[in-house]
Amino acid sequence: MRESLLITLEAARTNAGYSLKEAAPMFGIHHQTLSKYEKDSSEVPFSFIEKIPQIYKVPKEYIFFGDKYDFIRTIRGVDELSCTS
Repeated sequence: MRESLLITLEAARTNAGYSLKEAAPMFGIHHQTLSKYEKDSSEVPFSFIEKIPQIYKVPKEYIFFGDKYDFIRTIRGVDELSCTS
């Protein structure tokens, strides 16, 4: 699947109209845990992933699972090696 068809976990929550504190209990987790998952979802539990379609109304296949900033760099087409400070 092309990266342009994917969204971050944070974008899925925002698009569904939920705050961190509203969405976290729906997943059975603390809002700080959800915040951590949104920054890097590469190791979220399968049980969490399975709840995404019911809660956010987005197929789990449309969610980018990984580091949020890696996703942003990929979407923008920025190669870390070509960046200068």
